[in-house]
Amino acid sequence: MHIENSVVIITGAGSGIGRALAESFAAAGARVVAADLDAESAEQTAAQIRSAGGEALGVQADACATADIQALTATAFGPADIYVANAGILGAPGLGTDAQWDSILDVNLRAHVRAAQVLVPQWLSRGGGYFVSVASAAGLLSQIGAAGYAVTKHAAVGFAEWLAITYGDDGVGVSCVCPLGVDTPLLHAVREAGDADSLIGAASIEQSGEVISARDVAAATVAAVKAGQFLVLPHPQVLDMYRHKGSDYDRWIAGMRRYQRSLRAGR
Repeated sequence: MHIENSVVIITGAGSGIGRALAESFAAAGARVVAADLDAESAEQTAAQIRSAGGEALGVQADACATADIQALTATAFGPADIYVANAGILGAPGLGTDAQWDSILDVNLRAHVRAAQVLVPQWLSRGGGYFVSVASAAGLLSQIGAAGYAVTKHAAVGFAEWLAITYGDDGVGVSCVCPLGVDTPLLHAVREAGDADSLIGAASIEQSGEVISARDVAAATVAAVKAGQFLVLPHPQVLDMYRHKGSDYDRWIAGMRRYQRSLRAGR
């Protein structure tokens, strides 16, 4: 995908991975629409890009709302060439309630579906476009302590796969980003939640591999979009873990149980 002079929309761009993605796409020559529920944070991201000589707009938007997605695609920069579905939440620890499931499904999955419903017809009529799903290694492996997060990230990976298969021959590119631990406000929130499931979840993230910066994730993502690469693994060891899982599922589940027991014992 050619990034220079493209229009890139990034949700959840007010902080963390979203802000790093906005800055990295801008540095690659894109015109960036930085969207976030928090209008001030979105504008701060855009202002940082403009101060560095880039082009950016900060827009308050709900990534889950079709009307807001439609508004994002009609900004002064013109039609979207690349859409980065980055907004995400951790959700409740453990099994959660029905209302908590509705919330996390809306943000971590349905927001991606709604964006595709708006954008794919436009891209098909224009001859191409690019969808970036910021998922998680939890979508390939799992997440100890948080059922909603594990399940919705699996679903996000599955939806990205479906988009790539269904529309790849029509010029729609797809990348799916699956990092392990990243130093972001989301990880900090897990550490600070205080309940047993969240503490175990945070420990599982931090002990599974190096906690990298959001800039590392953004750099890997921009490189993947340029190359048209589907699976983006900022932590390369995730591929070995994924292969290990697939080679013997029962052994992998038993190993995850042992890992969970060790985390609980270490508290």
